[in-house]
Amino acid sequence: MPILVVVVLGLALVGTTARDAVDDHPALATAATVFCGIFVQALPFLALGVMVSGLIAATVTPERLARWLPRRPTVAILAAGVGAAALPGCECGSVPVARRLFGDGTVGAAALTFMLAAPAINPVVLVATAVAFPGEPLLVLARCLASLLTAVVMGVLWTRFGKPGWITRMPPASAPGDESRWTVFAEAARHDFLQAASFLVLGAAAAAILHILVPQWMFDHLAGQVALGIAVMAVLAVVLSLCSEADAFVAASLSMLPLLPRLVFLVVGPAVDIKLFAMQAGMFGRAFAVRFAPVTLVVAVLIATGVGLLLLGDR
Repeated sequence: MPILVVVVLGLALVGTTARDAVDDHPALATAATVFCGIFVQALPFLALGVMVSGLIAATVTPERLARWLPRRPTVAILAAGVGAAALPGCECGSVPVARRLFGDGTVGAAALTFMLAAPAINPVVLVATAVAFPGEPLLVLARCLASLLTAVVMGVLWTRFGKPGWITRMPPASAPGDESRWTVFAEAARHDFLQAASFLVLGAAAAAILHILVPQWMFDHLAGQVALGIAVMAVLAVVLSLCSEADAFVAASLSMLPLLPRLVFLVVGPAVDIKLFAMQAGMFGRAFAVRFAPVTLVVAVLIATGVGLLLLGDR
């Protein structure tokens, strides 16, 4: 937090000089416009998301969630997927919660389903997607359905093929019981905001750089090659590691690409990326992460493509 304050004050002091320098370079001005547009549009949803996730951390314990889960595998997986929609938050927060919920058999599959569904189909993310893509309600529906199906399929696959021996890390220690709810809320919200905002800055900067460095003919080529566009956007989702509460605005800025590849970007990002792989390896163990992440990537791309073709066509 002190570093953030110092950086903000420093940028404020050199604001006029930086503005004049940008005005003298058209390409830099375009990049700055794209960056600011993405960041300013996404920031309110990011703030709302971390506020809600802080409230959840202060009032809903993982143990309580575990008691609410049905015991039948199929019902528990579906309940975890659908119920995750009521728990807004970033994927950075869903991984530790899922690790605490994780257990043998049904509970483990439901925890993994929750981990994939919560950051992708919650109200904050869906509203942000609707704002980023005005006039495209089918895209919002497609994102919700594809993300939910991805989470449920991965839960079912875990019940069939998952092995407890792949889990080599113990769950993180719970917060001390004497901490007040306000302290838990403030710490969770601060942590999620700083972490998610940093990835938002990186994503907005990457989108701005793409606008000025990538030749237009490359985007035109991707627009005419749907399969190639899907592959490229899936790789970008993994590499950029954006927060699910802000990735829609980055995808919307790539308006030169069809909707289908951008849908794949929105479905893959909250399910598997570099930061999530690192967090899963730290929470569950490397043996789990090296198996779970690649399968999740394949499932997410296939389901997003299928749902996109069904609802969006080849747009």
